Amino acid sequence: MGLFAILPTFEADDKTLQLKFNEQDETQVEVSRRALPAEWFPQSGIQLTWPHEGTDWKPMLKEVTKTYLSMAYEIVSRERLIIITPEVDKLKEFISTNLPQKVQSNIIYAECPTNDTWARDHGFITLVSEQGCHLLDFKFNGWGEKFPAELDNAINKKLFDQNLLNGSYEDHLDFVFEGGSIESDGKGTIFTTSSCLLANHRNQPLKKDEIEEALMKVLNADRILWINHGSLIGDDTDGHIDTLVRVAPSDTLLYVSCENESDPQYNDLKEMEEQLMTFRTADGNPYRLMKLPMPDAIYDEGERLPATYANFLVMNKTVLFPTYNQRYKDEEAHKTIQKAFKGYEIVGIDCRTLIRQHGSLHCCTMQYPAGCIQ
Repeated sequence: MGLFAILPTFEADDKTLQLKFNEQDETQVEVSRRALPAEWFPQSGIQLTWPHEGTDWKPMLKEVTKTYLSMAYEIVSRERLIIITPEVDKLKEFISTNLPQKVQSNIIYAECPTNDTWARDHGFITLVSEQGCHLLDFKFNGWGEKFPAELDNAINKKLFDQNLLNGSYEDHLDFVFEGGSIESDGKGTIFTTSSCLLANHRNQPLKKDEIEEALMKVLNADRILWINHGSLIGDDTDGHIDTLVRVAPSDTLLYVSCENESDPQYNDLKEMEEQLMTFRTADGNPYRLMKLPMPDAIYDEGERLPATYANFLVMNKTVLFPTYNQRYKDEEAHKTIQKAFKGYEIVGIDCRTLIRQHGSLHCCTMQYPAGCIQ
C-alpha cells in the first residue's frame, strides 16, 4: 500500500503540494490561500501519543496498547507515523517485535514526557499556504482544567525543536483551543460547538463574538457555524464536535443520530439535527446530511460511556473508524461513511477500550498535511 507525502515543490509551482502513491501516480492540490485544510487534504502522516504507566491508562495498559498497536499498523501501512513517547527505546523494542519489519521505516519516534495520549487536543493545528505549513501551537489545559496537562501542553514545542517537522512555528499559547473542537471544510468555513468553546475555564472573560473574531483571524476563516445542541453522556470535553458532527467532501455533514426516544440524549440530538438542517454552504445551498447510528449504550462500572461513530480519522484514501462489537450498528456506520467518502477504503478499529477513558479513535490521532513531516 504505502501512501506517502513528499515535500511541496515550490520551485516548480509554489501553489501545489504533491502526493505520490507507491511512487507511480501523482496527485496535485492547489493551495490558493492560507487556510485550515479539510481532513481529506493530502497528508504526510499522523501523530500518536503513546500510552504508558504514567497515564490514566495504567489499569488497562495492556488492552489499550493492543488498540494503539492496531491503529499504528493501519497508519504505517499507508503513510508515515510520528509516535510521541517518554520511553523511546522501550517502545522501539516493543514495536520491532509486534509490527512487520517492512512498515517500521514509516515510524518516527519523538521523545517527550507526557500526561496523557489525546493527540487531537494537544497536537499542532496545521494551516497550509503557498509558503508551506504553519504549525499553530495553542494552549491545552486538560479540557478546562479538568485533568493535568502541563506536559502535554509542552509537546508541540519539543517536537518542533527536534526538527521533525517542516513549517513555521506559531505561538498561540495565550489561547485555549483543542483540535477536537473544530471541523473545517477547507474552503473557509469552520464548524464548532458553543458548549465547548464557551465552556468554563477555557478563554474567559472573552465572549462568543470575541472568540469568533479571534478564531477567524488566526485560522484565516470566512465564517464560523456554531452548533448549539448535542452532547453525549460521559463526554468530558464539553461537547467536542468530532464526537457529534463531521465534515466530508461535497458539502456533506455526517452526524450522530438518536432514534430511541427513551434515550436521555434523544431530545438534544434531535435539536442538533434540526439546526443542521438550517445550515447553508457559503454558496447558499443546504448541506448534504447523512445520519450515523447511535451505538447501543455501553457502560463501565455503571457509567455510560460516550461511544460514537463520528470519531473517525480521514487519511490518504482511507478512513479509520471506531467499532464497538455491535455487528449491525458497526456495519451501518461503515456503509454510511463509505457513501460519504467514495473511493476510500473504510477500516474499522475496535475502540471499546478507548471509550473507557471517554475518547475514541479521532481523539487519539492528529494528521499533518503534505509537506509537513521531514
